[in-house]
Order: sequence, then C-alpha cells, then structure tokens
Amino acid sequence: MSKTELLISTLGTLGYPVRLQGSLAEDEAYPAAFFTFWNNSSEDGAHYDNGAIAWVWSFDVNFYATDPALVYTALDAAKAALEAAGFIVPGRGYSAPSDEPTHTGRGISALIIERNIKEDNTNGA
Repeated sequence: MSKTELLISTLGTLGYPVRLQGSLAEDEAYPAAFFTFWNNSSEDGAHYDNGAIAWVWSFDVNFYATDPALVYTALDAAKAALEAAGFIVPGRGYSAPSDEPTHTGRGISALIIERNIKEDNTNGA
C-alpha cells in the first residue's frame, strides 16, 4: 500500500469523506464535514552507497465542517489515528481557510517514512 493510500484509508476510518484538496467540482456542494489532503513532498530521508534508503512523505491534512467544535475534535481523532498508523504529526494543528462561508477548517501536517528495502537487503536499510 502506498503512503497516500495509507493516509486515505486511515482518515476514512473516522467516518468522513476524504478528498484530494481542491477536487470538489465548482457546482458540487460541500459535505457537512470532510477531510482533504495534499502531498507536499516526498524528500530523500537518508542515503547509502549513492542511493536513497528512505523517503519522508509530507502531507497536509485539513478538516472542514459546519460545526466549529467538530473541527477540533475530528482533527484530534485524525491525529491519533494517523500516529497509530505510523505517521508523525507534530503539534496540535493550525487554522485552515475555507472558501465556503458555512465551513470552518483546521489542519495538521503528517509525515511518514518509507524505507527503500531491496529484496536482497544489501543496502543497509
């Protein structure tokens, strides 16, 4: 499973729709509450023998809802679920702007390390 698929499936366990940031159609109504995500980068995390032995995936995860209190509780639940799935989630989050006046948003950063382990395991990972 890719790191993006892991992120989506982990967030999906919380019972809200999970969408790629910016993927709602112009005429599509916002769900009452939902997650969005964006993959910021997948940088090399370490090198050995002139090759990457790990990558650090960085995601923005935002939660939007019509209920401002839910924005906090759902994002706290997302942080706990992501950490249980192996993600590093620094801090308690930040305000996320919404272009829909009925919704407020809050976001977190989520990092996860992907190891480049070869079949013969000779790369030192």
